[in-house]
Amino acid sequence: MELSRLDRVAYRTQHLSFLLNATVLQETARLVTRTPRAAIDGDVLRALRRRHAELHASDLANVDAGLYPRELLFNIPLRDYARAFPALVRDTARIIRRKKANDWRDIPAVDRDRYPPYYRRTFHWQTDGYLSEHSAEIYELGVELLFRGTAQVMRRQVIPPVTRYLRETGRPPSHVRLLDVACGTGPTLRQLATTHPTLRYHGVDLSPHYVQTARRRLADVAELSLAVENAEALPYADGTFDVITCVYLFHELPRNARAKVAAEMFRVLRPGGIAVIEDSCQLDDSPELAPVLFNFPVEFHEPFYRDYLDDALADILTRAGFAAPTTETHLVAKVVYARKPA
Repeated sequence: MELSRLDRVAYRTQHLSFLLNATVLQETARLVTRTPRAAIDGDVLRALRRRHAELHASDLANVDAGLYPRELLFNIPLRDYARAFPALVRDTARIIRRKKANDWRDIPAVDRDRYPPYYRRTFHWQTDGYLSEHSAEIYELGVELLFRGTAQVMRRQVIPPVTRYLRETGRPPSHVRLLDVACGTGPTLRQLATTHPTLRYHGVDLSPHYVQTARRRLADVAELSLAVENAEALPYADGTFDVITCVYLFHELPRNARAKVAAEMFRVLRPGGIAVIEDSCQLDDSPELAPVLFNFPVEFHEPFYRDYLDDALADILTRAGFAAPTTETHLVAKVVYARKPA
């Protein structure tokens, strides 16, 4: 469908409002905590502004092309954000103290045999890491504020490769199984299910609290199965799925775990199926953003991110057996998709 002029004005107004509010909150927190602003030179700022404009233009163009519905442009979970906001504000002091003390071990007591060492830490300095209901409730709002209203926009850029694949294969949607690896609280599955409501959806995540939250938030999805599992050892037979998606997981894994997850995705995907991964930009595709990328693990607890920057996603998929990966950049994210040879 072709978006109306009113739709386009409403879309840009919505994002400008979120950008301004997120900026005010971030700057207020910076002043209260006396945190110095990271220095970014003019060339990098211009690149970020250009990419920001390109992301929104691509978002609108995808709707015009019928790759996902207009509804996604305005489907912001305001009720969830409003409920999470007071808890996020109250949590700020603890996050700051944890960051200053470099206390990345500050998580609840857990079964050490169930969770690998790389997972037992406070990613992003967030309280409880990924291991509490509190963390699950405030996670999506925290990420949206961090990216100043563009997180959901970047996230849904995994949908166009899926839509094009479905059009190409012509298979009845009700026969198509899609697995979302590291589904978290379900934001990617929500946007996929809004676009393609009759697919058979599955999701796995290592956090029981995040899966529990996803079950509640996705209760209206017609056919959905969620499991608490480690993506390094997926509990499915070879060739179970037609489509696999994975958003913002690989930068939080050590190199050997990235390889294992890619190999598992390849194994459970049927021949001819497609894998679509979204994660942070890397040096191979975005060298002009190097200062921003290098600063990210300094500001946030991301112990494997620096190594991730040099471990191109396309190369990871190729080593796992996928054919001819395609890479697209979207602001500070990238989408890489590839087929399993038939």
